[in-house]
Amino acid sequence: MRVGVRLGVDVGKARVGVARSDHHGILATPVETLARRDDVVESIRRLVLEHEAIEVVVGLPLSLSGADTASTEDSRQVAAQLATAMPETPVRLVDERLTTVTAARALRDSGRNARNSRSVVDQVAAVILLQHALDHEKSRGEAPGTIVDPDGGPPAP
Repeated sequence: MRVGVRLGVDVGKARVGVARSDHHGILATPVETLARRDDVVESIRRLVLEHEAIEVVVGLPLSLSGADTASTEDSRQVAAQLATAMPETPVRLVDERLTTVTAARALRDSGRNARNSRSVVDQVAAVILLQHALDHEKSRGEAPGTIVDPDGGPPAP
């Protein structure tokens, strides 16, 4: 298992949830919900520097069958922009099927309704995404997902 903080990013149309791992890559915790604006890449870059992250894991929303969804290309674009803005920090795309659904259900089960959960559901989704990525690496001994090429080439395994 690699040592170092990783950031998890759940890209949404209105908000972007961000989570971070501990230094040993064991536990993911919420960091922040960013409003989806033109400067979201710069905000994430700032968080990478602040937390001295060794990697950024961006959720790739796929359908249950594994096909692209309406949000898939959006996540790919944000990941590509991050990779270009921070060529020294690897950016990985990781399958995030059902993370937002799981996050919303967990918040509902804890007594929060949809109206008062909007500000945190994206953070919780980012935590779930990042925790899955950490667990994958721990159990398989390999980094999850695919690396995003900062030069715009096809993703590397």
